[in-house]
Amino acid sequence: MAGYTPATSDDQAAMLAAIGVDSIDELFSQIPDGVKLGRPLDLEDGLSESEVYKRLADLASWNRHAEEMPSFLGAGMYDHYVPAIVDAITSRSEFLTPYTPYQPEVSQGGLQVMFEFQTAMSELTGLPVSNAGLYEGPSAAASAAYLALKATGRTGLVASRGLHPHSRETLATHAVGFGAQLTEVPLVDGLTESKALEAAIDENTAAVFLQNPNFLGSVEDIATLGEYATSKGALLIVQVDPITLSILKPPGECGADIAYGEGQPLGNRLDFGGPSFGFFCAKQEHIRRMPGRIAGETTDVDGRRGFVLALQTREQHIRREKATSNICTSQALNALGAMVHLSWLGKEGFVELGELLARRTDYARKTIAGLDGFELLHNAPVVREFAVRSDRPVEELLHMSSDPTEPAPYIPVYPLGRDYPEYEDSFLVAMTENRSVDDVHWLAHMLSHGQAGWDEHIHEHDDEGNPVETNGNVAEAADGAEVRQEAIR
Repeated sequence: MAGYTPATSDDQAAMLAAIGVDSIDELFSQIPDGVKLGRPLDLEDGLSESEVYKRLADLASWNRHAEEMPSFLGAGMYDHYVPAIVDAITSRSEFLTPYTPYQPEVSQGGLQVMFEFQTAMSELTGLPVSNAGLYEGPSAAASAAYLALKATGRTGLVASRGLHPHSRETLATHAVGFGAQLTEVPLVDGLTESKALEAAIDENTAAVFLQNPNFLGSVEDIATLGEYATSKGALLIVQVDPITLSILKPPGECGADIAYGEGQPLGNRLDFGGPSFGFFCAKQEHIRRMPGRIAGETTDVDGRRGFVLALQTREQHIRREKATSNICTSQALNALGAMVHLSWLGKEGFVELGELLARRTDYARKTIAGLDGFELLHNAPVVREFAVRSDRPVEELLHMSSDPTEPAPYIPVYPLGRDYPEYEDSFLVAMTENRSVDDVHWLAHMLSHGQAGWDEHIHEHDDEGNPVETNGNVAEAADGAEVRQEAIR
């Protein structure tokens, strides 16, 4: 692995002599003066190791983690419970040490992980081909766009405004390099506006990007919206939350050509933003344009089952001009965490988890919508996340106290105005199995009253003022359905 070692004066002199120049200034003499800084770098004096440690510790003290207070942050990254078996398996040395499995004879474990992961993602998305994983969700969006442009020979991309902001930003950046034009379609009542989508698609559209559930938490009618794309010969590309595929119709059954997404909710903690992994699935016809690598199953000369890298589109593996991907570092360790998590849940447990989230989200949505000064941003169906409009400035809700120097967030929800100026007065609330009914009541109390009085606030009350026990075991949702609090096993 490459590293950096400072060169001594003698080292520098020897290197300069080897290339035939006398000084550093001569080496850089061809650089125009107009682009040179012309002065020393404006850097503070160095600190000792102990001083650096203290500086970083002070900065870290401003953070609050999800085990310290209930977090309703989501927007693509979620605080799910990660079972201990994930750490037990992924920390085994045979999974920690491998990089890209160039030599299959010594990489059977890693290759089998890739193969099993691909199988699981194909089953979840309803599409026949999956790669072994990508860096994360947004880069998978860029790869999907590149595949569509090459497959269709067109230059137009259409994206719903309900697509994750990071994915839209990535598409906009890559579209410049791809020589493509990106058109954005608005949302109406929390859903992609169908007439605007139809009008945006023409004979030059290579792909249409949708998300389900979309960034506002709404469940989109992918099958109907997708018909506008396929009728014009464009590819239908859908970003999905893998957890919600436990109860939602898979994109492959809705006509999607490609499905991709952020894999963090499966077996990966938040970990202050990463690392995570992306997944990418497609129809069989696109297999040779798939980014990354695909592991395949085979038999050896003795008829024993084995695994190999079947397809690799990386420029280091095939002729550079033929490459369709430059992904290098393997995310297989993170993908293994997802595979262990799915195996731990099992098919029935996975569905139960999705149903639990839907019920708990419904309970939270009705609870928050019933507060004075708050209302739902839209009434579209949701699974695990919903948007709320506030009479109070949203940024005002984010501070724990009136003290402006207080670093901790007041209420851990996601302010939509940071990505959607039209929803400056709204925020997202995300639910996971880690958020109990008591946590929902805490959020409702904080939105209504702030921290004051919460320690004495042991009971909630119904419409008649009667106390309702919230001991964290079972609570009745507004529709009478039980909201289970125990972990799914």
